[in-house]
Amino acid sequence: MSKKPQKSGSKTGSKASTGKAAPSATKRPPAASGHDREDRIVRALEAIAAGLAAGTTKASGADVLASADAFIWHPNGRLAPVPRVNRVELGLLKGIDRLRDILIENTERFANGFPANNALLWGARGMGKSSLVKAAHAAINVNRGPDDRLKLIEIHREDIETLPALMTLLRSSPFHFIVFCDDLSFDGNDASYKSLKAVLEGGIEGRPDNVILYATSNRRHLLPRDMMENERSTAINPGEAVEEKVSLSDRFGLWLGFHRCSQDEYLAMVKGYCGHFGIRLGEAELEREALEWSTTRGSRSGRVAWQFTQEIAGRLGVKIKT
Repeated sequence: MSKKPQKSGSKTGSKASTGKAAPSATKRPPAASGHDREDRIVRALEAIAAGLAAGTTKASGADVLASADAFIWHPNGRLAPVPRVNRVELGLLKGIDRLRDILIENTERFANGFPANNALLWGARGMGKSSLVKAAHAAINVNRGPDDRLKLIEIHREDIETLPALMTLLRSSPFHFIVFCDDLSFDGNDASYKSLKAVLEGGIEGRPDNVILYATSNRRHLLPRDMMENERSTAINPGEAVEEKVSLSDRFGLWLGFHRCSQDEYLAMVKGYCGHFGIRLGEAELEREALEWSTTRGSRSGRVAWQFTQEIAGRLGVKIKT
């Protein structure tokens, strides 16, 4: 009689323990397979990449635009700050006084929020076209606070097709921008000029109110003369053959023509540079060497004057800081 209760008790305990074990077994999650673990890792990496991309976009926007006064635009959508712009002071640009005053007035109106024109600076090589743009930008910012400073963004000729993307980035910014393209020209069947035309005028969105475009070129119509004449000669209607391409330069409201300088203007440039950088040489000797230098180069221009200044400074052991 005593064994039966023990036997039945053991059976009862066995059943109870079996009953408790079953529910716990059903609640335990199944072991993750190797494929599931790979999926979770992929999703985690995608989330990290998305976060990094969002941070990069933010950094390339308002934060970066406030960090400097000048930038270089890269076709991947990045603005690279330029801490120190390579430029010449406005007062050292000789022989272009009228052009200087026109561009300064146009730039100042724009920086103050008033209507202004896109500008095309065209003409002789080395006469200070790009130097004037950079010097004008610096002159306008002299007495402006951090929130009111004019920004200069350089876009390379080969990246013109990405100009609409740059306009989209700048449109919502509180700053005003000069978008600058140096040595702009188009050859052959290059169709990238259409992106520039749409931005200048004619596009649905148009040019943002806080953006102005300045370009320099050795060509007044941004096209080589032989290309224009060839298209006229082979077209049914010569007048319409180059109208689309020539109309690009017409969309710059301000044309500033730079012409070769005289001998007196060239010597004034040399003397201005030498006086500014403390290069001491007798006037007669300076003029003689400067003229000889220009003769060997076959031209007189601001660039030639600057190159001579570097030569004479190096010979005399004078350091030049721009």
